[in-house]
Amino acid sequence: MLINIILSYKIYFMKLESVGILIALRPIGERDSVARIFTHDYGLLTGMLKGAQTNKKNKPLIGQLGEISWNARLDSQLGVFHWEAEKNLVAKSIWVKNSLEFINCAFELIDVLLPERECYENLYESTLILLEKLHSDDPIKAYTNWEVKLLQDLGYALDLTSCSGCGCKNNLKFLSPKTGRAVCETCAIPYIDRLYKLPLTLDVTGRFIQAICDGQCVKMPFSRKLLKKI
Repeated sequence: MLINIILSYKIYFMKLESVGILIALRPIGERDSVARIFTHDYGLLTGMLKGAQTNKKNKPLIGQLGEISWNARLDSQLGVFHWEAEKNLVAKSIWVKNSLEFINCAFELIDVLLPERECYENLYESTLILLEKLHSDDPIKAYTNWEVKLLQDLGYALDLTSCSGCGCKNNLKFLSPKTGRAVCETCAIPYIDRLYKLPLTLDVTGRFIQAICDGQCVKMPFSRKLLKKI
């Protein structure tokens, strides 16, 4: 009987280890928090961070990069994180205009749109690049490029290399909202009222993101709506 109990414990005990970015914290009770961590190997994970609200040393903060261990008895359980922060990725961007708005928006879009425990390695790497470039590059350009990567991973790959109508690579001034492909000025004439103008802007990528939100029956994060004012 004892052997059977031990074997049963091993079968149902789950442990996932990876590195990730802490993107959300929600207090639960007086000491603990529910964390959302975007990981390299398992995508988005949710779990309990014990003592997150009371820890003075190694206090978990949104924007930290660290090593995680997620443990649960059953696959359906919330699970518990062991979190070892390595560095804060957003510290350098605090004083850069609009950078915190872009960071909050990226984290909220990941939180809302990505399914749990599905690997998005390319988007994870793109998120690291975004957090590195916000303080040294053009923040709007860096964030727009990140949204293009998000759209690609969610099935809306934008193709700006050639015209979807004739294949030419010059005079590409429009974008099809249906195909996500560029359209040259000549081919656009019959449909010009239904096409988006190029170059890409936050308004254009935002329309594709809105379509994804509608398809998933979720609300567009408020932080993304605020970007229209930037």
